[in-house]
Amino acid sequence: MIGHDELRERAVALDAADPLAAYREQFVLEPDVLAYLDGNSLGRLPRRTQERLAEVLRHEWGGRLIRGWSEGWAELPVQVGDEIGALVGAAPGQCVVADSTSVCLAKALHAAVSLVPGRDRLVVSAVDFPTDRYLARRVARDRGLEVVEVQPTDSSGLTAQDVGALLDDHTAVVLLSHVDYRTGSLLDLAEVTAMVHAAGGVVVWDLCHSVGVVPTELDAAGVDLAAGCTYKYLNGGPGAQAFVYAAARHLPVLDQPLPGWWSAEDLFAMADELRPAVDARRLLSGTPSVLGLVAVREGVALAMKAGIDRARTKSELLTSFCIDVLDHLADSGVALEVVTPRDPDRRGSHVTVRLADARGVTDRLIERGVVPDFREPDLLRLGLAPLTTSFVELHDGLVVLGEVLAH
Repeated sequence: MIGHDELRERAVALDAADPLAAYREQFVLEPDVLAYLDGNSLGRLPRRTQERLAEVLRHEWGGRLIRGWSEGWAELPVQVGDEIGALVGAAPGQCVVADSTSVCLAKALHAAVSLVPGRDRLVVSAVDFPTDRYLARRVARDRGLEVVEVQPTDSSGLTAQDVGALLDDHTAVVLLSHVDYRTGSLLDLAEVTAMVHAAGGVVVWDLCHSVGVVPTELDAAGVDLAAGCTYKYLNGGPGAQAFVYAAARHLPVLDQPLPGWWSAEDLFAMADELRPAVDARRLLSGTPSVLGLVAVREGVALAMKAGIDRARTKSELLTSFCIDVLDHLADSGVALEVVTPRDPDRRGSHVTVRLADARGVTDRLIERGVVPDFREPDLLRLGLAPLTTSFVELHDGLVVLGEVLAH
């Protein structure tokens, strides 16, 4: 059996060979944290974000006041949206940074329902993030649809086959998460999208746990609509604005439920009747947060510079190493079960273990400088961010986990 010393030596070697290792120093590293393993909930703060926000406060808001809107602020939702679009395989004009993830998903769902009149079912995962299910039920109620919830047949999460079994000529919209927020299970986005289209429906993807760490070709896959957050692997900051994507083929007729003056083709026309923008700006509503957009842009710039393919490669190495260390702990008698798929092609960038008292274990880990998170009733999530998580950091955090569970 591999020993702790060998595993740590392996971690040191992986860090030495890591082409993304230098990015870690571009983020604020907490002096009291031994291992930050919650990058799938909130990413670390980029140092450049601190500098850029100070510049905006001092020179733009402080120096230019209202003139800032005509000097660049007004274009930020589209510009940053296009930059995120480049990360998820979307051509310009199809992504905007808008509201919270919940509002973006609500807009996408209502718009999707309008694209398939005459159909009466909205499909959602029975184990998806609560907001997704709450929104699906409310949109279905408002639009006269029946909700069908897909139950996974695999303990690690949904499969394409689970979804396909419920598709028929009643299916209007399918809302799914690319990566399962609990277990890290990854769906084949292109395969599922093709299945939904073959059944005559449209698909809305929640990309919260994949944007920035999983290559996602929205245009190539023919995705209809998608939304995702920016405060996880894109390091946009707590509560940062989300993005929403709509395929160019749908934009001329797309009907969203919260039109506002920022949805208009001519922002300052103040027309009595709305003439929607012809690009994804029609998914905007009210005045955007400039400071939030500036922060998001800096996080996205780091992700773009690092490259999504290199991020995915490191993510697979991190999750594989994590599972190896967890297996070592289990072989040593520590009571835990890895529930994340072992096939790297079937997982995102977090690893989840099942253990007793996940909430209590999380509290004890935090006391010792290791920060993961938990999901009731018995899941501990280890979020591994390619730009900021080192292999040694991960190893040392898991050693503490073993000690906490052993005692």
